[in-house]
Amino acid sequence: MKAIRSEWTKFRTVRGWVIGLILAAVLMDFIGLFAAGGSATNCLQGAGSACLPPPVPTGPGGQAVSDGYYLVRQPLATRGSLTVEVVAMTGRESDGVTRVRQPGQPPGQGMSSGLTPWSKTGIIVAASTRPGAAYAAMMVTGRHGVRMQYDYVSDRPGLPGAVTPAAPRWLRLTRAGDTITGYDSADGSHWHLVGTARLADLPGTAQAGLFATSPLRTVTSPFLGGASYEGGPTLATGVFDHVRLAGGTTPGGRWTGQRIGTGTAVLAALPQLQGYHQARGVFTVTGSGDIAPLVAGPGAGLPTATISDHLVGAFAGLLVIVVIAAMFMTAEYRRGLIRVTLAATPRRGQVLAAKAIVIGSAAFAAGLVAAVIAAAAGVRLSRDSGSYVLPVPWLTEVRVVAGTAALLAVAAVLALAVGTLLRRGAAAITAVIVGLVLPYILATASVLPSGAAEWLLRVTPAAAFAIQQSVPQYAQVSAAYPPVAGYYPLAPWAGFAVLCAFTAAALALAARVLHRRDA
Repeated sequence: MKAIRSEWTKFRTVRGWVIGLILAAVLMDFIGLFAAGGSATNCLQGAGSACLPPPVPTGPGGQAVSDGYYLVRQPLATRGSLTVEVVAMTGRESDGVTRVRQPGQPPGQGMSSGLTPWSKTGIIVAASTRPGAAYAAMMVTGRHGVRMQYDYVSDRPGLPGAVTPAAPRWLRLTRAGDTITGYDSADGSHWHLVGTARLADLPGTAQAGLFATSPLRTVTSPFLGGASYEGGPTLATGVFDHVRLAGGTTPGGRWTGQRIGTGTAVLAALPQLQGYHQARGVFTVTGSGDIAPLVAGPGAGLPTATISDHLVGAFAGLLVIVVIAAMFMTAEYRRGLIRVTLAATPRRGQVLAAKAIVIGSAAFAAGLVAAVIAAAAGVRLSRDSGSYVLPVPWLTEVRVVAGTAALLAVAAVLALAVGTLLRRGAAAITAVIVGLVLPYILATASVLPSGAAEWLLRVTPAAAFAIQQSVPQYAQVSAAYPPVAGYYPLAPWAGFAVLCAFTAAALALAARVLHRRDA
């Protein structure tokens, strides 16, 4: 404790270091609130009032979801099943951004044949027709074979391969109370279990039927400092034969067609092309939209923001803190005061530990205050500017905000350790910037190919910025997941652990060197 009090006295009595910490916090908030908040939003449907986000549904887990599709349905009792043969799946996709159709313009102008990887058509059991309702679905997809998906975030693989008239896919969903079980088959005789889902609060009468949907097509073009996106709506069409519903409650087995979810203005531009046709027991269903978690970026079809968008200023605050932390040690060597320090505290490892505790705590406190302000005010600014802020669990908010402060604290200790090893402030600062800050800038500024950028964010201390990722990547969502959009190749705590490992190694080496060499 005596060593810690001594080092804290040294730190707070150097006015430049205290001012530097305040400057680091101010830079974090300035860049986070104004640079990130003032960046142009890529609104696919135009500008002005059209860019205001529509109501966004939330799924059973509280996450924001996309829930737009065309459904041909009947009520289903607590016990029953739905079986179909999918004999064909086709699609259309836009060649560019399709805007609201003008009078006299043919529906679907500017679209060509093609399926997106996650175009979907199949069968579904849903709690209701309300967007965001619990559901389980068996489906064929554009490029991912048969899947069972439920409650937006769960995905199970089934038979691989595309659907063709020569290779149809049979799908079945069975209901037993709240439990929905999915099966697939290549011939309608030999069935394979794909998955089982338990849907909480599934009502006595659910909705079961045939559906089709297809997400926005987006094309990402990276450039120095960011990326541009273009694209537009797509359509999927499924052809169903041998439709058998057991346990339906509609007299006469009458089917009803309905568009689920209003979607964005982009998807609303295609109502003339969505619907269904029934002839001689064969159903043809066409739809657009998606049934999936909503992720940040142009694939959402509306302006979006995340809590971490306004913490991008952390790298600027990090630069200042690295300078202060390195000087906290190297200044003693430059002024010859290290001899006095070691004379007062002969146990050299104790001196290094005390300095690490002081500089780490000071950096954490400054970073935490700045992160709380940037996150709270940034979310408010995003909402006021018309962006939809993706909701996250409160534990995720705590992890992002406190994790940002912890990132600054550990980086400060790393700079202190490197300063102990090199003894020269300029050399220590340069080494930490090259190892920590430069890889982050190169990866997020689209300077390097995506593979090289991901490699840097796996093996360098810059991996720790993953602690700021607030929205997970979903394999079943077609979206761009680059670092520039706030996504990282490692999980948040795994990325942070990389920085901790580098810091622990540097600190151990610094303690050994400090013990062995002369002051």
